[in-house]
Amino acid sequence: MKTNYLIPGVALAIGLGIGFGVGKKGGASSAESVVDGLEMRTRSSMDRASSERSSSSGRDSKVRSVEEIYRKPGQSNRVQALLDYYANLSPDEFSLEAEKLDNMPFNERILASVLLFGKWAEVDPTAAMAFTDTMGMAGAFARPTVLQGWASTDPVNAAKYYTDNPGQFAMMNMMGGGRGGQDPGSIIASEWAKQDPKAAMEWAAALGTKSGEAMTSVVSEVAKTDPKKAAEMAGAMDEKSRGDAYEAIAKQWGTQNFSEALAWANSLPEDQRGLALASAIEGLAQSSPELAAQEIGKLSDKDAQRNAIPTVAKNYARQDVQGSMDWLKSIDNEQAVRDTMREVMPIWTASDSTAALAFVKSQSSPDLKDSAAQSYIFSNSTANPADLIEVASLITDERDQSRATSVVAARWMQTDKAAATDFINSNSSISPEMKQRLISGQSMWGGDRGRGRGR
Repeated sequence: MKTNYLIPGVALAIGLGIGFGVGKKGGASSAESVVDGLEMRTRSSMDRASSERSSSSGRDSKVRSVEEIYRKPGQSNRVQALLDYYANLSPDEFSLEAEKLDNMPFNERILASVLLFGKWAEVDPTAAMAFTDTMGMAGAFARPTVLQGWASTDPVNAAKYYTDNPGQFAMMNMMGGGRGGQDPGSIIASEWAKQDPKAAMEWAAALGTKSGEAMTSVVSEVAKTDPKKAAEMAGAMDEKSRGDAYEAIAKQWGTQNFSEALAWANSLPEDQRGLALASAIEGLAQSSPELAAQEIGKLSDKDAQRNAIPTVAKNYARQDVQGSMDWLKSIDNEQAVRDTMREVMPIWTASDSTAALAFVKSQSSPDLKDSAAQSYIFSNSTANPADLIEVASLITDERDQSRATSVVAARWMQTDKAAATDFINSNSSISPEMKQRLISGQSMWGGDRGRGRGR
């Protein structure tokens, strides 16, 4: 599945949230009581702020700093204010604002960084790109934003810069490629295709080792509005690169007209037909997951079936989680069902955790039970920690059990530090190093992940 170039940062934020999510116990915690007590005061303050904004709408309300923006109530207000603020910066002010990102909390920095570097790329892309070289590892996450912003307005020069400075993008290439959509050539090609698909395709074809990914990005973009044209373009690609392009087209086509996508996919060579059919079914699942589930059963290619099942099951579960699980029980592809647990179990746990837990306990396959149990634990932030520890004990793989137990312990530390500390010290599945990290309140994954620039 294609992913956005922000995925590394977003995944990190989600991962930290899973590790330290606060679980609820039987009664209200002291933190909950405080929240209840402050709710009226906070609402009153927000209403007053809203009234003040309305009464001062005719006066100069220009903000003077990002810090001022983040004191505004309402996330959408902040996004708009940041857009306006960065739009009014002079070229030499962008680096000063980028320096300030270091002092922002991680979640605020993610949004501000995307908007700042995206706008900077439109004003002075070479300066923005040069600044990313001063950011240490964080530069690898800012560079795609600069590149996309640059290519969205000037793809020709963005492409020239990329080919003239390949070493600057080495980390991006290592982080992405293939179906990840992370490599710089794909970012440029996709943006260029929105403006001139033919030129974008010609450039992508000349990229050498990365040409396949870039050409696939072009045809995928074209397929959003004209899948037939995209199919013609893909037909001219070399055979080695054609498979991924066909999958991208089939998925886009499947969301628009499944019958046409199905007929086209069935016309492809046998060795490329299965995955294209699976991708078309994934596209269909966005609007008609139950019908997509029926189509999955018609696939004879087990690998293609395995690719599509998690996506179909997730979309099915959003509409009818029990129907999705009943369908999964009929699937004769255990690996695919195991892969699906991390997609469906969070939805099921949120809607009926009792039924979800019963499913975990009823599994006879150790591998499937392990997958279901881990997904249940990671997605259940409201259960009593002791109950989740019991679920973790069902996991047969030692490393997976240790990871799941550590996640529960980290949550428990937020609600009952004394009890959690006793449990951590007495548990044999948690490594000594992890015990120390948990008890001292450090990140489970180590390192100071909040810093933006190298020191």
